[in-house]
Amino acid sequence: MHPVIEWTAAILIVIAACFLLVGAIGLVRLPDFYMRLHAPTKASTLGVGGVLIASMLVAAVQGRAGVAELLITLFVFITAPVSANLMAQAALHLKLASRAPVPRGAVPERREG
Repeated sequence: MHPVIEWTAAILIVIAACFLLVGAIGLVRLPDFYMRLHAPTKASTLGVGGVLIASMLVAAVQGRAGVAELLITLFVFITAPVSANLMAQAALHLKLASRAPVPRGAVPERREG
């Protein structure tokens, strides 16, 4: 295989691993369900996408079409945001409180009367 292709695939895998690491750290370190939900879904989508793009690149050099990698990429890009949205809606339905500070003026004052 050509060294440029190998280096490109290796760089894509390292970048993808960095995204996955940031997502894993966010999952562990963030204090709230909603925040924990955001970090891994975005980072895992980019991380898995980077690995699969590198795999498609190597498959193309080897003479394969890379259809399986393309289908996996599409599946991850469609299912990760949808599943995150459904989990957030379920948490909102269960009235799960957030620990995030609410900015002043973001919620209008209620007037009891």
